[in-house]
Amino acid sequence: MINWWPPFLGAGIRVTRWDVDWRSVDVEMKLRRWNQNYVGTHYGGSLYSMTDPFYMVMLIGNLGREYVVWDKSASIRFRRPGRGTVRAEFRLAEGEIEEIRKALEKEEKIEREFAVQVKDESGAAVAEVKKLLHFRRKSGESEAGTRTDHRAAKRKVDPL
Repeated sequence: MINWWPPFLGAGIRVTRWDVDWRSVDVEMKLRRWNQNYVGTHYGGSLYSMTDPFYMVMLIGNLGREYVVWDKSASIRFRRPGRGTVRAEFRLAEGEIEEIRKALEKEEKIEREFAVQVKDESGAAVAEVKKLLHFRRKSGESEAGTRTDHRAAKRKVDPL
């Protein structure tokens, strides 16, 4: 369904692989009239868009609902003009996921950087994107991972 998301559909971005464990995602974008810049190469905003949500969404899917995962910042470095079809491959190792969980047992919140390259058909890097993600456990999570409703505990009951 993500291929029908309007920002992707409009730019011609297409997810070609999404593993069931949410640890591998491949994305591609063909050069079209509507996603090229003034000089006829891939528009930089579309190159960034094809990398934008994936690490955040993959980590939400792997960590679970008891964690908050946010994109905090991003940078893109253009290496060469993008022509033809460009691709990006997102990969998460089990060790990365477990390291985040363990770090959040000791710290309230952490940040981690993830990088991905957008490559052309020859495999040359067109752009490098770095994403800084913010992680924390949701407030009210106990050690057992059950959520307590602090809002209900704080409600005042009007006796009349």
